[in-house]
Amino acid sequence: MGEFDLIERFFKRPVRRAALGVGDDCALLQPAPGMQLAVTSDMLVEGRHFLPTVDPRALGHKALAVNLSDLAACGARPLAFTLALALPAADAAWLAPFAEGLLALADAHGCELVGGDTTRGPLNICITAFGEVPRGQALLRSGARPGDEIYVSGTVGDARLALEVFRGTLSVPQEVFAPARARMERPEPRSVLGQALRGVASAAVDVSDGLLGDLGHVLKASGVGARIDAAAARTLMATPPGVLTDAQTLQFALAGGDDYELVFTAPATARGGVKGASVHAGLQVTRIGRVEATPGVRVVEPDGRPVDARFASFDHFG
Repeated sequence: MGEFDLIERFFKRPVRRAALGVGDDCALLQPAPGMQLAVTSDMLVEGRHFLPTVDPRALGHKALAVNLSDLAACGARPLAFTLALALPAADAAWLAPFAEGLLALADAHGCELVGGDTTRGPLNICITAFGEVPRGQALLRSGARPGDEIYVSGTVGDARLALEVFRGTLSVPQEVFAPARARMERPEPRSVLGQALRGVASAAVDVSDGLLGDLGHVLKASGVGARIDAAAARTLMATPPGVLTDAQTLQFALAGGDDYELVFTAPATARGGVKGASVHAGLQVTRIGRVEATPGVRVVEPDGRPVDARFASFDHFG
């Protein structure tokens, strides 16, 4: 099977919203009047971002999900995406479920495949996604202010638990591992929540490399620091009590990564708006701390004692 046969068979589809899709040298997008275009790219490399044994259907889902998560963090509605795919071989048995997983998530979010590229090489997936957001309403990393409260959507740390099981450093019952593995391999982008937080949140970022590491990008861009409630952070994992130690729970929740939830800040006066966005999205959000003027992140117990631990997030060149 050649390159163009591959594209025709697995990835060429009619477009409804884009002005022009797969088949020409360029795709043509037309954002609605009054909208700005949000653009994001993510690369997934075998052995670095996913295991060689991963189900290709789950991999197709995740490859797009990580990009849609970036759009969600910006408050943008998904429009379209391109796919650049390097493959060791044009294997139809692998490509069919990969395309199914990819395009099922695309359809669920109204995000059209409009172009890309393919070649032979080590397995590498690079997606660029496009979204639209009302002019001046994008959620940025630079808007957090002292006194703002810090929230996290959903649960975090579960993907890290699954990774440690795969690494052989942790053993848990199957009923604990199965949902954690699903969280690692099939994350759900929080598009509805991100859009609902426009005009409510002061800053936002998605949790990809670890909660504290990604929150740190917000703090740096905003020129502020944060105080994190360790007790609140320990409630962020979906894992039943007793499976992990308190130290493991805190480490996985704050530095686990691969969660693709949203961490965002909002003024204390916006609690009603945050609750409304949570209800609208059908998704729990948890208040875990407060923005402070002093730079740095301080994780503290309820009695004020600092937590003596190092929370190192994922480093792509580490």
